[in-house]
Amino acid sequence: MVFRFSLSRQLLCTASPLLPSSRHSFKKAPVHSIWRATMATPARTQPPWKQPESSVPAKLKVWNSLTRTKNDFIPVDPEGKAVKWYSCGPTVYDDAHLGHARNYVTIDILRRILAGYFGFDLKFVQNVTDVDDKIILRGRQQHLLAEYKAKNPTITGEVTDTTVKAFDAYIKKNLPLLSPDLKPEDFNKESAEKYAAVIAGKSLDGTGPPTDKEAKIKMHLRTAGQAATSLLAPSKETPEDIAVFYAGAEDVLLPYLDLLYGSSINASDHSIFTKLTKKYEARFNEDMRALNVMDPDVVTRVTEFGPQIVNFVQKIVENGYAYQTSDGSVYFDIEAFENTPGNAYARLEPWNRNDKDLQADGEGALTKKSAEKHSDSDFALWKASKPGEPAWQSPWGPGRPGWHIECSVMASSVLGEQMDIHSGGIDLCFPHHDNELAQSEGYWTKAGGHQWVNYFLHMGHLSISGSKMSKSLKNFTTIREALARKDWTARSLRIVFLLGPWHDSIEITDDMRKAASSFESYISNFFYKILDLDVHPSTSSSEAEDKKMRQAFESAKSKLHEALADSFDTPTAMRAISGLITDYNSAAKSGISDDVSKEIARWITQILRIFGCDGSADPNDNGIGWSGVEIPAEAREFVHAASRERDEIRQHAIAGDLSEEVLTSIISKDKPAQLQDATAVPYAEVLSTFQENLKGLAERKAPAKDFLALCDRLRDLDLWDLGIYLEDRENAPAMVRPVDAELRAAREQKEAIARQKQEAKLRREREEAEKKVKLAEQAKISPKDMFRTEEYSAWDDDGLPTKDKEGADVAKGRTKKMKKEWEKQKKLHEEYLKGLGGS
Repeated sequence: MVFRFSLSRQLLCTASPLLPSSRHSFKKAPVHSIWRATMATPARTQPPWKQPESSVPAKLKVWNSLTRTKNDFIPVDPEGKAVKWYSCGPTVYDDAHLGHARNYVTIDILRRILAGYFGFDLKFVQNVTDVDDKIILRGRQQHLLAEYKAKNPTITGEVTDTTVKAFDAYIKKNLPLLSPDLKPEDFNKESAEKYAAVIAGKSLDGTGPPTDKEAKIKMHLRTAGQAATSLLAPSKETPEDIAVFYAGAEDVLLPYLDLLYGSSINASDHSIFTKLTKKYEARFNEDMRALNVMDPDVVTRVTEFGPQIVNFVQKIVENGYAYQTSDGSVYFDIEAFENTPGNAYARLEPWNRNDKDLQADGEGALTKKSAEKHSDSDFALWKASKPGEPAWQSPWGPGRPGWHIECSVMASSVLGEQMDIHSGGIDLCFPHHDNELAQSEGYWTKAGGHQWVNYFLHMGHLSISGSKMSKSLKNFTTIREALARKDWTARSLRIVFLLGPWHDSIEITDDMRKAASSFESYISNFFYKILDLDVHPSTSSSEAEDKKMRQAFESAKSKLHEALADSFDTPTAMRAISGLITDYNSAAKSGISDDVSKEIARWITQILRIFGCDGSADPNDNGIGWSGVEIPAEAREFVHAASRERDEIRQHAIAGDLSEEVLTSIISKDKPAQLQDATAVPYAEVLSTFQENLKGLAERKAPAKDFLALCDRLRDLDLWDLGIYLEDRENAPAMVRPVDAELRAAREQKEAIARQKQEAKLRREREEAEKKVKLAEQAKISPKDMFRTEEYSAWDDDGLPTKDKEGADVAKGRTKKMKKEWEKQKKLHEEYLKGLGGS
């Protein structure tokens, strides 16, 4: 099922720092067990959760939403190896956003740990919801708009009139404070007056902070404003004008056209809806692969399970847990279900069983309230299709499945009467998963007490700096936008989720971004050092340090295992990795053997690959590092040669013994091949150019500083432009490494500071020059003329004012001040005359 992203029940997680120098901003808040303990006690006694039995000891405990505590994880499989897992997938009517990424990437992490670390054999099933109320409404609206635009390729008076009516209808429904007959030209003025508090970021009444209600109002104001702008556009004639008009008016036209014509479309033509779902299913798969989320083992689609859904509903009716209404709908009978011993409704969130808003959301936007329902809480298993809605044949007449029944049918069809794991976003607990549980248990047995799912795993929410993302509010950042803008990479986003507990909500803040970036850089820098051992093996090691390091290594492995076995505690596992690297960096100063260094690096590589941090790289291939820590293979021969020569040149230049003979000896060790692969040519040219420039400096007997400058150029320009950096180290050869984000950021900061200094210098020079020009112009003025202005009416022989313009004597204090200015100007003017050769 869809991961219906909502932050209405937001929980924020707690995590400790991973690195000694970093501070993380996982905000503290109650975990689910504490939060739920404060909720209302369920009205009925819950049947006991039955721990699966196995002769194989449990490898881990998992946080189970069914019990709201941690339980030993024991698969149904008698051998304790095979695990059956059903995960709620997307409702495909729009692009996935970062909230969805939180759900699917986190599930992918747990899936990889179960298989790659604990060795379980998973059968992972995920559905695609390709028919529900949102899809029907969106598909129908898009179809009607496309038809309308095809019939109206130009913006005629009729199109304008229709859009004005759509604008009016939208305002009446969504912005009731505005005048019902508001003209588009008055929209900005009146909306600014009536919704001033909301626009200013306050609650509607101006007394408190904004909520989802205000977020919706802002969205409606934005939509109406765009439509008003389209209607007021001065030109609507060119193809570009027409495209802009429809783009701005689209969101008011969609509901209006649907209101007029929605019930009249040929809903038997399912392509009206599948055109939308096929497009967004493909885009969802692209997004998931871009995030390195593994494909499901089995994908199920609602539209491919029509007969199975009908049979499933029919069996529930036969078992006495559902009833038909006169319109051809079928509802689940909660009272009949709970009257059977061993059954209980709303086992996941019993405190929400009477929440009318959640119930309504679960029934869908197109569902009309039925007076024939035995109880308001009863939910639809099968919905009679109304005009304009797709339909499938059933014993109750043409209809379509309810939201919840589809997952019960698809999961049961593929995995059978019992599964190990069912997963999804935390907001699916009620009503979706609670309804799934009830109807599935009502299907599999009439006697009651059936346990359909053993472990429910619910992923926490995601917010970004306190802002809720929602498709309905149109304020979300899609996954593809975030990746295209380079706000995130697949790895950096995954690291953020690894740093937070999987079943608690997290808020992405600037501090968290920095923490994730710091962790990634910390790991990369460690890999750089280890990979450099292949080029520059360590020259000394200590058995005592090796023994000490192995102890730290074993301790880290134990900490990580305990963390993962404790309900996939990835924040603690990540701290175990970073802590091991910290221990290694301290011990490496005293000398560690290359074998121990590489053994540690292989283990860290394996764990990070299990977590999915390195694309499709095999965790078990004994590799070291993740993508991005090695320079291209075709570059190595030439870059390492250039680096070695540079090290020796710098050493001799600093020592002052860089003779032509020494230089020739250094260069002669490396001769680029005459022919290289095309991909190697840029690196070979850097080496040969460096060598030629060295020879040129030697021929003209250049000073040592010129050789050092050439070495800096090789590092800072020639190789940098090829994405390679030579990191100079004290008492050690330079380390060859790729240019990464951390280096780029450091250089950009350095360049920004340099630019600021240069700009400040130029500004001072400009101001000084302007001052000199102004002074030179002023020097041309004779002191006898400097005060001859309309402000005065009489002057003495030196040109000093004696009377103001009204004829009154100039005050003595003022005269004294002007005398000083006059003497200063006299000196300035005399210097000017000297420069002209005058007297």
